[in-house]
Amino acid sequence: MAERMKWIEVIMPQLAESLVSATIAKWLKKPGDRVEQYEPICEVITDKVNAEIPSTVDGIMGDLLVEEGTTIAVGEAICRMQVAASDEDTAEQVTPAASQEQQSQQAQVQRNAGQSPVAGSNAAAFDPNQPMRHRYSPAVQSLAAEHGLNLQHVQGTGAGGRITRKDVLSYVAQGGQANTVSASVQTSNVAAQASSSSPFSGIRDTGATTSTIATNGVAGQTLPASDAGVPVRHSGIHLTESPKIPQIEVEGGGQGRSEYFIDVTPVRNAIARNMRQSVSEIPHAWTMIEVDVTNLVMLRNKLKDEFKRKEGINLTYLSFMMKGVVNAIKDYPIMNSVWAVDKIIVKRDINLSMAVGTEDSVLTPVIKQADQRNIAGLAREIDDLARKTREGTLKLDHMQGGTFTVNNTGSFGSILSQPIINYPQAAILTFESIVKKPVVINDMIAVRSMANLCLSLDHRILDGVICGRFLQRVKENLEGYNMETKVY
Repeated sequence: MAERMKWIEVIMPQLAESLVSATIAKWLKKPGDRVEQYEPICEVITDKVNAEIPSTVDGIMGDLLVEEGTTIAVGEAICRMQVAASDEDTAEQVTPAASQEQQSQQAQVQRNAGQSPVAGSNAAAFDPNQPMRHRYSPAVQSLAAEHGLNLQHVQGTGAGGRITRKDVLSYVAQGGQANTVSASVQTSNVAAQASSSSPFSGIRDTGATTSTIATNGVAGQTLPASDAGVPVRHSGIHLTESPKIPQIEVEGGGQGRSEYFIDVTPVRNAIARNMRQSVSEIPHAWTMIEVDVTNLVMLRNKLKDEFKRKEGINLTYLSFMMKGVVNAIKDYPIMNSVWAVDKIIVKRDINLSMAVGTEDSVLTPVIKQADQRNIAGLAREIDDLARKTREGTLKLDHMQGGTFTVNNTGSFGSILSQPIINYPQAAILTFESIVKKPVVINDMIAVRSMANLCLSLDHRILDGVICGRFLQRVKENLEGYNMETKVY
């Protein structure tokens, strides 16, 4: 006897508290495809980051209710799926008539699999003794997806039979992952196929990108002055590679034409909207200060090889810069604030946003509670977030909660910039290229490593005096590094 089925609607989930809509970028499943629990069914684009929507059930994909490129509000249906029906559902279920094409596709899938539509489904009947057995937290779902597990096989020890993270980790430790290797490989293959045809595959697959925070190019090796045989880069001592050329797809770019067209992607449209809002709503002012970072350069050159050996990542100038900014914000907390019309909201947590650029966009992942991290901890966070940005694996949580933005424009040789504030924050600071210059010290000329710090500020909240003092404090912090400074 064939097992009973029912139709359900899959709705657009609220991926973040402030998210009200998202754009369907690409469907990863077609009508008639079998879908496993936690398997991605589509890619979506939000104002903050790209994400994949996983299925919460096992079943067969039905109608796709939203076309690719369409923006849909949170809570609205995006597709329908056919899943196993419980006894309670059967009594009141009204199964819509599927189109002949869908039925034939589903029949073909079933014949190829050699089983009924729900033979692989693990839907279990409701157990009154464990009412929470099939209610999974996001943390548990993410952990199960990471290890390729089917949660129907995991015994829950939480309240009402609910599965906890400890239950999942215990199941994996007991060898549960070995039983699901094939499912994990299958999911990986599906994700790889989807990525290869995705409009964003160029971003995710490109290993080398022109990142505003180029972790391999933030800090280059200072050349000894005595080594005359080595050519000197005059555009900045920590610019170590040539900028990459953006990879773009053009429309109507045939020979003989005097112009071509580039489609505006949802990500580019979101950047344009946010930048326009920042410039139109925030009265920008700008100021700059010059900093002598000679001691910082020598300190980093002393520590970088040992740090690379121990940690496996680069010790960048940006980590020292961020530490100096965090300590200055502690002295001037008004810099860590937001305009709220009738009041100014000063944030207690110092969450540093850092601008990371690719050929196609600029994202601002956040280092949460940066004031509680040492220089080594900041270096690890910078490397991790920059890598995830290049790989396209940032999550919405990585993009939220920023209170002050730092941008390493010096990584591509800039010596002066006028950044746009990351709305709704009060200020953004850029760290420009380190350049050797002749400097007068005690009426004598010396060659020193100099860098500019450029600050754009919201003049509704901040004025010249407070920002001047803030920059002076950042300058003091950076010039205060010496050969005895500890990174741990």
